[in-house]
Amino acid sequence: MTRCGGASFALYSVPQRIALVVDSGTEINELLDGVFESENWSVQRVHDNCAALTTVTTSSFDLIITGSKNLCSDNLEVVHKIRAARPHARLIILADKFMPGDVLDAMREGAFSYFSGPFEHTALVDMVHQAMDSPCWDDGIEVLSGTPAWVRLAARCDVETANRLIQFLHGAKDPSIPEADREAVVSAFREILLNAMEHGGHFDPSHYVEISFIRASRAVVLRVKDPGQGFSLEELQHAAINSPAGDPLSHFAVREEQGLRPGGFGLLLAQKQVDDLIYNEKGNEVLLIKYINPLPSQAA
Repeated sequence: MTRCGGASFALYSVPQRIALVVDSGTEINELLDGVFESENWSVQRVHDNCAALTTVTTSSFDLIITGSKNLCSDNLEVVHKIRAARPHARLIILADKFMPGDVLDAMREGAFSYFSGPFEHTALVDMVHQAMDSPCWDDGIEVLSGTPAWVRLAARCDVETANRLIQFLHGAKDPSIPEADREAVVSAFREILLNAMEHGGHFDPSHYVEISFIRASRAVVLRVKDPGQGFSLEELQHAAINSPAGDPLSHFAVREEQGLRPGGFGLLLAQKQVDDLIYNEKGNEVLLIKYINPLPSQAA
């Protein structure tokens, strides 16, 4: 108890949060240690997933990160058991390499995020920070239906959920799709998803965006439907997609006049990254289509 100006105040210490981390080798271990130390988290490290499962049955943790030395299928078996014991534990899956079906299975098991090797350090650090800070997360992404060729999801309208969903896509390193095409699709999807959440869902976490991912033999198709009233592309004078070819920044004046934040390039960037960007009549549903040329090994 401390006294200030005649008034008494009780001092309460905030309990230190704890992460359970499965050994992933020196490089990843040190990377994660730096993140947790910077946020004053305590870390308990275990040798393998079996030890992690034993540990969570007796102790609770604020965040659990699986070991990168395993395939995702091995991690998922443990994740399933951990979720049964600790249904609201935040879990990040690190997998040695991507296997078809991994991302869908990870989302179904309620993983916070998924990474497959080789790991992009900046993205991993950012996602760990988000997992540490997110107050509510486990109802953000719902798998409505899923096959290897067609997945349907519902995603809550907030930036944190969008970031998680985008990382799941980054983790899907399908070897049958050239890396440049994968990155183009993810980049376009990011712009359309955030646009749908902001303008259709108003970043209201009680609203959801419906999303479909379709993998055809020569194309990738993404469908995004927002809960809003829709719009007409011709009406978007504040967006770069409607700026004249000779004056690509003319929409800046319109945005300033309407009191909008700087930007307006999202639709144009998405359009440049895919082969077709098609809106429905109402304007609240869009298809992104990227045609995939087979890799030389597949063509042969």
